[in-house]
Amino acid sequence: MSNSDYRITTVEAREILDSRGNPTVQVDVRTETGFGRFSVPSGASKGRFEAIELRDRDPSRYLGLGVLKAVENVRKHLAPKVKGMDARQQGEIDSRMLELDGTPNKSHLGANSILGVSGAVARAAADTARIPLYKFLAHGHLLVPVPMMNILNGGKHAGNELAFQEFMIIPAGLGSFREALRCGSEVYHVLGKSLEKKLGRAAVNVGDEGGFAPPMKSVHDALEEVNFAIEEAGYSPGREVLLGIDPAADSFFDEKSGTYRVDGKSLSAGGLFNMYCELCDKFPLRSIEDPFHDEDFVGFAKLTKRLGSGTQIVGDDLFVTNSARLEEGVSQGAANALLVKLNQAGTITETVTAVETARKAEYGLVVSHRSGETEDSTIADVAVAYAAGQIKTGAPARGERTMKYNRLLEIEAEIGTEASFFGPAFLEHHWG
Repeated sequence: MSNSDYRITTVEAREILDSRGNPTVQVDVRTETGFGRFSVPSGASKGRFEAIELRDRDPSRYLGLGVLKAVENVRKHLAPKVKGMDARQQGEIDSRMLELDGTPNKSHLGANSILGVSGAVARAAADTARIPLYKFLAHGHLLVPVPMMNILNGGKHAGNELAFQEFMIIPAGLGSFREALRCGSEVYHVLGKSLEKKLGRAAVNVGDEGGFAPPMKSVHDALEEVNFAIEEAGYSPGREVLLGIDPAADSFFDEKSGTYRVDGKSLSAGGLFNMYCELCDKFPLRSIEDPFHDEDFVGFAKLTKRLGSGTQIVGDDLFVTNSARLEEGVSQGAANALLVKLNQAGTITETVTAVETARKAEYGLVVSHRSGETEDSTIADVAVAYAAGQIKTGAPARGERTMKYNRLLEIEAEIGTEASFFGPAFLEHHWG
């Protein structure tokens, strides 16, 4: 295979629909002998500091959510800059696009246009090399991640009164990803039957990420239901299956009063801190994401100091997959894990930089989907390639979620003994 085989010949973009029925950007990149396609996800619960997603704001199309401007930016501005380049030169290609955009948050050309090209270039390079994406991106050992499954939804992902956005199961105490996935599916279905029996048919409606969205408002009750489902499915809470939550505290934080609205009442930061401690005492809760609002590095640091030796404190809106914000968090001892979202960073290269920053600080890594997803399975390969150890990609239901899980089944079968499943290591891990 010659170097010329990797030369980018065409870059094309189009407007497609995501899992919420909203438009998003899909990009195709062709080399002399390869092809790559990447579809850009979109979040509902967006961090204020993440890269900007460009929307048309034309009320006559898709209620203003169209992405024709971003598509045009790929065609008119980005494509001419990357055509003729070597698809293996990811860093150089991403830098060229960032220079053309010229803004710190990609607000000129849009992170959705830039990431579309960046992701498609990586896929085209891997296809040209005739190797799977996870092998092309890997820089060290391969690691099959433990799934963090959002099986009960609240917040901006559901239409109920639950303040917290995600209630997750982490089937870490199983011997393989395949077994962990089966466990998660069984618990999910048992939970659905239990909720329907107790709360009626409306309780098994699902939120954006496939988790059930029951008519309840108590965080404690939600965790009890999930814990009960684990036991009813024949698994041991705390030994085989752990719990995780993503409060997404920005969504219920009142900036004016400085309080948080949870379970129908207002809590101070101290009151919310105490709530997290109580929940960890009562349940096998081993992961808490975005426990406070996105400027409260001090609150994150206090909770990490209190719970961080046995519980993963994950920064999502706090860090937005941004190395500079992550470095600030590390300096203050805020959180001990980074949520990794490609479209928060906006390019493959910037994502890798954030991952390396987290790894240097000995922070955990969780590769994540978004609530508005597509049939793209890239993050499954990314999680394995980066040896992240954990992946969030929703409930074991809905095609845009299950295809990531199914891709991981394929990868696990392909690599066999070359890589280990991170679940047991996560179960035994102590942070801090």
